[in-house]
Amino acid sequence: MSRTNFETLLEAGCHFGHLKRKWNPAMAPYIFMERNGIHILDLHKTVAKVDEAAEALKAIAKSGRLILFVATKKQAKEIVAEKATSVNMPYVTERWPGGMLTNFQTIRKAVKKMANIDKLTADGTFSNLSKREILQISRQRAKLEKNLGSIADLKRLPAALFVIDVCKEHIAVKEAHRLGIPVFGIVDTNADPNCCDFVIPANDDATKSIEVILDACCGAIAEGVEERKLEKAEEAPAEGKEERPRRNQRAARAEKAEAPVEAPAAE
Repeated sequence: MSRTNFETLLEAGCHFGHLKRKWNPAMAPYIFMERNGIHILDLHKTVAKVDEAAEALKAIAKSGRLILFVATKKQAKEIVAEKATSVNMPYVTERWPGGMLTNFQTIRKAVKKMANIDKLTADGTFSNLSKREILQISRQRAKLEKNLGSIADLKRLPAALFVIDVCKEHIAVKEAHRLGIPVFGIVDTNADPNCCDFVIPANDDATKSIEVILDACCGAIAEGVEERKLEKAEEAPAEGKEERPRRNQRAARAEKAEAPVEAPAAE
């Protein structure tokens, strides 16, 4: 069953590309036609690509790994934060911190710093500091929260990157390539689709277009997470059943050992 359909994508304006003069020739296979100097994307191919990406994302989520969503453009920030949060996935909607993937340990140190400041607040150490020190630390905490708060639970490198605009997020894409992390991307007519492992040709400027595609992809992620939970729940009782006969065998042996030995009958 398809994750989305032609009419839904059409209503959301997913087919609108950029001006003809701004196009990237590598996007030619995904362009249906040109109208009034604007390229129109082939939504039949978009539907197929959304389904392909959704199934791959579902498999990643089912394996228990994380997908990092990246969207720093204004019209995508809120919707990406909302959709990523709904499936408990990390996201970056502020400025991409250079080296976030290639220099991941340094980023983790900054996240730990934020956690340490929270500990100081909780144990009352803050009350012993001067007003100036409290102000400085509070500002530092707010800055860290803004830039790194959404990736606080990212303890290791993500299994995949989901990028809204591959041109704008080119640094993130390059870092992912360097580390061999697969990239899922909404690619418009002005971008190079070869930079993505899973290309979703669509309008990356309209909020409605981004929302429709994220609905399909995050729905697949949610299914993957749910299937993982069900598998774990099924495995637990099975393990319990296997342990019970062993315990019964042990109990029988113990009873046999403790039973009094009868004396042989006199002849």
